[in-house]
Amino acid sequence: MPADPRRILITGANGVLGNATAQYFLDRDPACQVFLGVRERRDKAEALAAAYPGRAFLCPLEITLADSWAEALSQIESTAGSLSVLINNAGYHDDALLATMTQEQWSGVLNANLNAVFLGCQAALQPMMRQRWGRIINIASLSALHSPAGQTNYAAAKAGVLGLTQSLAKESARLGITVNAICPGHIEGALPAGWSDEQIKAVKRETPMRRFARPEEIAAVVFFLASPEASYMTGASLKLDGALV
Repeated sequence: MPADPRRILITGANGVLGNATAQYFLDRDPACQVFLGVRERRDKAEALAAAYPGRAFLCPLEITLADSWAEALSQIESTAGSLSVLINNAGYHDDALLATMTQEQWSGVLNANLNAVFLGCQAALQPMMRQRWGRIINIASLSALHSPAGQTNYAAAKAGVLGLTQSLAKESARLGITVNAICPGHIEGALPAGWSDEQIKAVKRETPMRRFARPEEIAAVVFFLASPEASYMTGASLKLDGALV
């Protein structure tokens, strides 16, 4: 069983899904302490930390650097205790057709979306192994399962996250550490910046539910996977897309 309260680190905590997930935990688990992994953009994370003093904390983190992960976990340890839950949510896409994709576009997306997950999992395993309890939730993407044209870099990275999740789940199962992944489809408030109203309507028509996910609907699944009750679910990749695929 986890120590009470749980210490939760959410990367990309200033984004739509990361911020909504932090809010979900803070509202539904009054004992938990949430560390908001941020880099440059911090306005939403700062507002959340101000709204929950003593329970939500900014945690400067460059997810592509091992030293930054070590510093973040050291901050959590000194502030509240050993990390209990890691939610690897940060990432980005930089779309292009493969024929014209630059090496920087390829390596940048792979570094932020796959290598960073490796670094985060490796850093989190140390405290979790010591306490023989932990929850790792990796936010992948529907692109890992249903890869669109123009996203070879992003789709490859997110598919790699699914493979990493399944393998690590086998390595950590006996230690009381579960590792799962979520593959969200389109999320309200986090749609591609260049989409027109017509594009948005067209994609909604293609989705059997005729709408996009609300961020809190994705957060609810993360919340369950991070709970003690999810103790036998590990190595799973959950598709949350309104039956689009």
